[in-house]
Amino acid sequence: MHRTFVVALAATVLPALVLAPAVAPALAADAPAKSASRFAQDPYASTYRTIVSPPVLIRGATVLTGTGTRLEGADVLMRDGKIVAVGANLEVPADAVRVDGRGKWVTPGIIDVHSHLGVYPSPGTRSHSDGNESTSPTTPGVWAEHSVWPQDPGFATALAGGVTSLQILPGSANLIGGRGVTLKNVSATTYQGMKFPGAPWGLKMACGENPKRVYGERGGPSTRMGNVAGYRAAFIDASEYIKRSRSKKTAVAQKKRWWQSDTDTSNDSSGKRDLKMDTLAGAINGDILVHIHCYRADEMAMMMDLAKEFGFRISAFHHGVEAYKLSDRLAKDNICGALWADWWGFKMEAFDGIQENIALVDRPQNGCAIVHSDSDEGIQRLNQEAAKVMASAQRIGIDIPPERAVRWITSNAAKSLGILDKTGTLEAGKMADVVLWSGNPFSVYAKAEQVYIDGARVYDRNDPSRQPTSDFMLGQSLPGQGVEGGVR
Repeated sequence: MHRTFVVALAATVLPALVLAPAVAPALAADAPAKSASRFAQDPYASTYRTIVSPPVLIRGATVLTGTGTRLEGADVLMRDGKIVAVGANLEVPADAVRVDGRGKWVTPGIIDVHSHLGVYPSPGTRSHSDGNESTSPTTPGVWAEHSVWPQDPGFATALAGGVTSLQILPGSANLIGGRGVTLKNVSATTYQGMKFPGAPWGLKMACGENPKRVYGERGGPSTRMGNVAGYRAAFIDASEYIKRSRSKKTAVAQKKRWWQSDTDTSNDSSGKRDLKMDTLAGAINGDILVHIHCYRADEMAMMMDLAKEFGFRISAFHHGVEAYKLSDRLAKDNICGALWADWWGFKMEAFDGIQENIALVDRPQNGCAIVHSDSDEGIQRLNQEAAKVMASAQRIGIDIPPERAVRWITSNAAKSLGILDKTGTLEAGKMADVVLWSGNPFSVYAKAEQVYIDGARVYDRNDPSRQPTSDFMLGQSLPGQGVEGGVR
């Protein structure tokens, strides 16, 4: 980016990621989010705006739609932030920007369901370590979005790897770590400007070694049975909170003071709102999606039993190196496995991992496998992580074509975040979050050449003006050390 452009923008409000002058925020706000229970009302609503851009037609590419379909020599038409059509020989609008896709591949934008960008920024320092509120084993009242630093340079390097949306989660020190937030990977001064419109929150939970290691010498829990007792106590409190809330609502409807209701069994006569209980009640009601850091098969099974006891549904188990042992049950219960391609053995609960894990979780009918990062470096190459899974599967006689594998980093990820109706596939009416690759995205030689978010070209590997740079990084890089140099 030219210094003269940066100086010119300094007189106005400079966004966290500086884009080319032609890219500007739209004036109209996006459609409002669907209504939710009072436990999931948002006082910090998204201010995200789609980026104004002309229609774009990518012509003659190999297209992986994210629905399990592969199209050769196909076109992708984007207009007004949406996918208009995908197919052969589409009619070209007169005002469309034409992009030659011959010899290239097109996929939906990559979605990472497990990231800590912004709460553990890169570069990492103690002053920026905002992912774990390790003051109590259960902290459901904290929200990761309130720690997100929009100027984290990691957002730009993730964009250069094709990542268009990502869920930012609290860390895994706690039994219940708080709410996660889904972001669009765009330039913004505030996190609300990145906040995915209408996306539900995620609730981060963690089982196994981490909570007992962090709290074992702080009064507990220090054992796995202590962990489970902690979850149960928290959800018992939340269940009672819901009962009190319903009693209050009934009493108000009857024009009575709610704390005088005969159905109220609470000792709390004030009716005071509790942020911790709001989050857990929202999970029980299904307004907040539950994502659980869990490695061992026996613990995943135990957490599924916990969910049945208290009536919440698990959206995804994260890391789950033993998920292959439960692949049929996960598919039956409609639970996704957000997993690594080959990380294992770095602690005891991660010891029984296999490289075929994701392929086996993906294999049952309705299986929902996801490749996630949990890494500011891994997020830059999720396509290559998926390719490793394909190679591992092939070694045991399972051939997985690209049109199936791409779902691990697109549509399955969107499903687990509750945004599949908006993004994750190249279908008419969905957000035009699109990546143009130099070749087969599951080749180690492939690179994301162009990245579109809502139909706007926000990254172009061959155009320095379309390689966003955060305010924090301005003046920090030497010549030749731009975003591309940081992609691994």
